[in-house]
Amino acid sequence: MENHMKSRRSFLKKGITGVAGLSLFPAACQKDRGAQEQGAREKKVVTRTLGKTGLTLPLVNMGVMNADNPNLVKVALDRGIVMLDTAHYYMYGRNEEMIGGVIKDYPRDAYVIATKARATTVDRHTRLETEDVQAETFESFIKKFELSLLRLGLTYVDILYLHSVKSKEDAMIEHIVGAMEKLKQDGKVRHVGLSTHGNEPEVIRAAADSGFYEVVLTSYNFLQAHREEVESAIAYAAGAGLGIVAMKTQAGVYWDRERSQRINMKAALKWVLQNENVHTTIPGFTTYDQLEEDLAVMEDPTLTPKDKEDLQLGMDLKFDGLYCQQCGACLEQCDRKVEIPTLMRSYMYLYGYRNLAAAKQTLQSLDMPAIPCERCNPCLVNCSRGFDIKNRMVDIARLKYVPQDFLV
Repeated sequence: MENHMKSRRSFLKKGITGVAGLSLFPAACQKDRGAQEQGAREKKVVTRTLGKTGLTLPLVNMGVMNADNPNLVKVALDRGIVMLDTAHYYMYGRNEEMIGGVIKDYPRDAYVIATKARATTVDRHTRLETEDVQAETFESFIKKFELSLLRLGLTYVDILYLHSVKSKEDAMIEHIVGAMEKLKQDGKVRHVGLSTHGNEPEVIRAAADSGFYEVVLTSYNFLQAHREEVESAIAYAAGAGLGIVAMKTQAGVYWDRERSQRINMKAALKWVLQNENVHTTIPGFTTYDQLEEDLAVMEDPTLTPKDKEDLQLGMDLKFDGLYCQQCGACLEQCDRKVEIPTLMRSYMYLYGYRNLAAAKQTLQSLDMPAIPCERCNPCLVNCSRGFDIKNRMVDIARLKYVPQDFLV
């Protein structure tokens, strides 16, 4: 491990260069099942190539985070969706296990699996620590990923993301990048990437400049106040050969907390796909009706005048909405240094997606009191979106202390 860490320093100082793809992998997405190929031709599924990875994917794939129905995943694969996006911690590991139970019945070249692992607070703090501490977190990251492989029942995944990166420094944590590089060299990961839903422009550009990352998974939707900056960064990364995958495409699903005004899901997804630098998307769906909506976009991403009208109407009505920009402008305003963007993301998971488990799991990553705003009156935080920060934080914080048994 000591020699490896020393070689990593030299490697990073010289500038990271991508590791060539290993020849032991079959060509992903080249489905050899005649019936599926014929069906895809009949439906005229639109595809794009995921940067220099060479993976050819339909415009729409599946974010499996909120799905717990294996039959829905199976139907998605049978209807032309190719990539399944999950993460080590989704549903406390059950999400990966569920996917593993489905894909065991499919040939390995019929699907693409993307999973994610986090760099923990400990990982970030070990940048300046001893080699022994770095070695420990290096091994911890690898063990975490190998558990994901076991759950999925695979010997390798197509894409491994470093998850939820918020700065260029966190994109390049030496021992974490080293762990991902080793997994790739060992043939357990085909392509490496990072995901970001906060400070996206900086993170996307850092990924492009690294020479190491091959794929970026980023928030991107019509409600982002800084969408032009995100678009510029996406173009920069795509120009450098990175594959671009968009998430949070439906911007919270509902315009309002009461779920009385639903965003036009098809229109929101089509809006994202007008950007040809976005190679594919991973909207999360949990019902067959939602699957049909996404499949329709996969076959025809044309944004109609009615689609544009629906998206504009919601903005004109000035609903507060559920989608937090994760801009971080609130952080310096909070005297108690509460991680407000993470709380707001949890709020969206609960009221937009109705995913109590994901909302609670997001809260558990935070060190905060039961009532984060009890001593703040009035709240001095002004949200750039106009959210009532205090009421939302007090509301969602209650979920952290709901017993897990009530949510599974």
